Amino acid sequence: MKLYRPATILVGLLFVLLAGVARLAEPDAVYGNDSNLKVVHGTIGQVLPWTGSGSTIKVTRIKFAQKLLSGRASSDDKPIDTNGIFIAVEWDSVRGVADPESFTPTLMTDGGSVYAEVSDPSEAGISFPDAGFARTGAAVFEANPADLKGLTLRLKPTMFFTVYNSEIRVDLGIPTDSIAQQMIDSAEEQYVVQPAVTRVAS
Repeated sequence: MKLYRPATILVGLLFVLLAGVARLAEPDAVYGNDSNLKVVHGTIGQVLPWTGSGSTIKVTRIKFAQKLLSGRASSDDKPIDTNGIFIAVEWDSVRGVADPESFTPTLMTDGGSVYAEVSDPSEAGISFPDAGFARTGAAVFEANPADLKGLTLRLKPTMFFTVYNSEIRVDLGIPTDSIAQQMIDSAEEQYVVQPAVTRVAS
């Protein structure tokens, strides 16, 4: 009978452990059917809890615009233009006992499109204040006017390993192409992105 050296056994165990870690790192394993991630659905005006932190977020309204301008812009600055449409998602966040884990805001549609936040102006974005405070601001996305049906704000955690967290999905109230077209037709010529305002939570 052949006996295996301890080193051979250790190398074998190492490969098994590495395979397990690689499997855990796959997005499907973490976010697919993982019970550690709770999807919280909501609509405009609804306060949604950020599981595990005691924090909340609420989309207060959305606005369509043809151009963007920073609230800190000077009289010489020109607005940002687009071949599509800008969608400003105005929000209100309240910090709980813990800061929510980092997340990526995107807009999704029934057609499968995913729109990322614009990086300019820098005032745009979604954030949480210190404990005991609330914050109001706006996130802005550049979108294709032909694919807006089912527009949904998605706040997905970017951490791979977490004890328990939530993904927020907010229905932005565009169930049909005709409603999307109405929003585009009534879009503001210019949306001014103001810096987020922090206040004491009520």
